[in-house]
Amino acid sequence: MGHGHHHDDLPHAHPHPHRHHGEDGTGPLPAAMDPAVPDSELSPEQLSRRGILRRAGVLGAGLAGAGMLTGAAPAMAVPGPAAGTPVTGRGGHGGRLLWLAGDHHIHTQYSPDAMYRVADQVRNGARHGLDWMVITDHGNSNHVRIGVEKVNPDIKEARADFPDTLVFQGLEWNIPGAEHGTVFVHPGRNEVSVLKQFEADYDGSVTGTSGTSPENEALAIAGLDFLAEQVRKDRVKDALMLANHPARRGVDSPHEIRGWRDAQPAIAVGMEGAPGHQAAGIPAPHGPGSARGYYASSPGSHSWPGYPAESYRTWGGFDWMTATVGGLWDSLLAEGKPWWITANSDSHVNWADLSRRPDGTDFNANGFHDDPVYAGAPNLTAGDFWPGQYSRTHVGARSFSYRAVMDGIREGRIWVDHGGLISGLDARLRGGGKSVTLGGMLHVRRGTEVELVMDIALANGANWAQFVPVLARVDVIRGEVTGTAADKDTFTAPGTRVVKSFEVNRSTGSVRLTYRLGRVSGPLYVRLRGTDGNRSQPGLNGSAVDPHGPALDVMGDADPWRDLWFYTNPMWVITS
Repeated sequence: MGHGHHHDDLPHAHPHPHRHHGEDGTGPLPAAMDPAVPDSELSPEQLSRRGILRRAGVLGAGLAGAGMLTGAAPAMAVPGPAAGTPVTGRGGHGGRLLWLAGDHHIHTQYSPDAMYRVADQVRNGARHGLDWMVITDHGNSNHVRIGVEKVNPDIKEARADFPDTLVFQGLEWNIPGAEHGTVFVHPGRNEVSVLKQFEADYDGSVTGTSGTSPENEALAIAGLDFLAEQVRKDRVKDALMLANHPARRGVDSPHEIRGWRDAQPAIAVGMEGAPGHQAAGIPAPHGPGSARGYYASSPGSHSWPGYPAESYRTWGGFDWMTATVGGLWDSLLAEGKPWWITANSDSHVNWADLSRRPDGTDFNANGFHDDPVYAGAPNLTAGDFWPGQYSRTHVGARSFSYRAVMDGIREGRIWVDHGGLISGLDARLRGGGKSVTLGGMLHVRRGTEVELVMDIALANGANWAQFVPVLARVDVIRGEVTGTAADKDTFTAPGTRVVKSFEVNRSTGSVRLTYRLGRVSGPLYVRLRGTDGNRSQPGLNGSAVDPHGPALDVMGDADPWRDLWFYTNPMWVITS
């Protein structure tokens, strides 16, 4: 069963713009992005978003003008209302890009272990600069019975009340035989019925198929096939799946991740490069004193036995699969498999919040908790941040629309950051008179000179924790594309390493960095990461591969604000 948007393994094909049933996806810019709208006419949430855009240079001259907004070379132009209109001819990605910040993993009072109203999450996400959000309450028998329907009116109300914020409905899928995943669909008349049927038939908790077995793994593939079929039949315009906290319990084996991606590459498109629950690392008594992401497990009966002990912890707040240079993520990229990373809040109950669940709430009977009430004291044992407060996933979209965000995610135009380390990023591979941005594939003849150009808008202002982060270093990570691995449980990429480190040590203004790849002779990819430099150590594959990588997070002493990173998705060079 096909979805109609497949990306074959490289180097044979590359992502293309998607057109859904005649829609062009264009629309007016949100007020915060439109310079024609004065500050005095903006809501508090819109004004907060505008401040973040100004720090990124998007609403002023310089790096700005077009660089951060469009993915083109920086120019001294100020983007106007037409900036979201697709155009063609930008290195195969065709079009100006709006870099829209978002979060695809958010819980509400319709999850048994969460508490906030949809409006609470959306309002606070908008206040922290988010343009799009996905509501992902837990899949379970109660949720499929009544929760999917009951949350929908709240989501529709939020869409109406916050027109500058795209609010998707999804759910957190208990993947049969594996961990959790975000599943979400394009809004439409069947969003509830499709999610409800998917949950009833394919959720591991609902169907009792969470344990590791070939049969359960096959059911997970069948669930992805079901989503693809709903798109093919036009029941929903689009659907996506992203694996959540993939290394937390060691139950997402390499062959399962490859299996999801290979079965439906236009549906299963990536994973959380950094999990939520980042506030869990704040040391006691000021915080929970636990592990960032609640990555505090050890191997269990359903864990894949090949994973090392280090995989059960975060590294600089990032999942081991992403943080290890030459590790599992790189093993997929070295096969030429598009597989993207994100970062988000996994917000359930938020650190230092002043509200709590009311007494007497009956989730089992009602399918939701009653609205939160004032608690009188900040909750310093909660492990989450509000959406956008700490983690952000920035998606290059061709317009401000649901379809454009989903296309941007599918095509890998994504970079992520923690703690406002940087405020904007524009990276391009250039060669042979062509250029591509994140997620793109630059097709050139062998022997062509190729260079990587990075324009970075620094923090340019205080983050939520009231300090201005300093970008200490930017690393370029380069890998060879070696083709499909014979063993589907491969989780190493020996041809990948850090090839260049740029010392920046600045917090204001912008920087342009250039790395020359030389005359390329075969397929390869590059990806980027940056850090505040507070905590580093040689990577698990040795200092020759990664001399100054993220450090292993220590349980009970892992303040997330003292260890900030950004990561980008890759770009490929394909030779002929």
